[in-house]
This record gives sequence, structure tokens and C-alpha cells, in this order.
Amino acid sequence: QVQLVESGGGSVQAGGSLRLSCEVSGARISIVHMGWYRRTPGKFRELIATSESGGNPATKYYVDSVKGRFTVHRDNAKNTVYLQMNSLRPEDTGVYYCNTQSTTWRWGQGTQVTVSS
Repeated sequence: QVQLVESGGGSVQAGGSLRLSCEVSGARISIVHMGWYRRTPGKFRELIATSESGGNPATKYYVDSVKGRFTVHRDNAKNTVYLQMNSLRPEDTGVYYCNTQSTTWRWGQGTQVTVSS
């Protein structure tokens, strides 16, 4: 059974940075298109960034609200996907999750990010 464990969240002030990690067990991410998702207060969980299995930077997707501030990358050897978040804003507050781009796997618990103004 695939298990997703997100970590790296915390509380920061606006303008700060965090690096989230998603460690996957039970499957090889090297052959899977991965995504980072976010659930903000009062909203549904949305896809905010993707990482293609081939790792081609040109094919990465970022939702407009995080473009230029967030960067996704992966370490296939560690079976881990990362989300580097810079210039954080209060509206980035929420719970962050990873999954496949088809949300194939059972969701992990996510990691809470709180950005204060």
C-alpha cells in the first residue's frame, strides 16, 4: 500500500520561506507524475504544482497564484518530492498535500503552513 508523508510545514511571517517534503513509500515516483495540492480555509483542495516523471522543467505546472514563488522538484533516489516556497503570503496558509496528478493514492495527513502578515 502506498503511503504519503508530508512534512516541513510551520508558521512563518509573510515574505518567509519553507521547504516541504513528501516521502513516498510503496511505489516508485520515478515513473509517476506527481503533484502538490493545497487546501486553504473555506476552499476545496486544489492542484498547485506538478512534477512530471521525466523531470522536464518545461512541463511543470504552477497555478498562477504561486508562479515565480514556488518551485517543485524531486529526488527519485529518495522517492521524495519537494516544494520550495518563497515569498510566502498570508493567502498561502493552508494544508499542503502531495499525490499523483490523478490523485491515485490515498491522501496523507498533509502538512500545515501558516503565514502571518
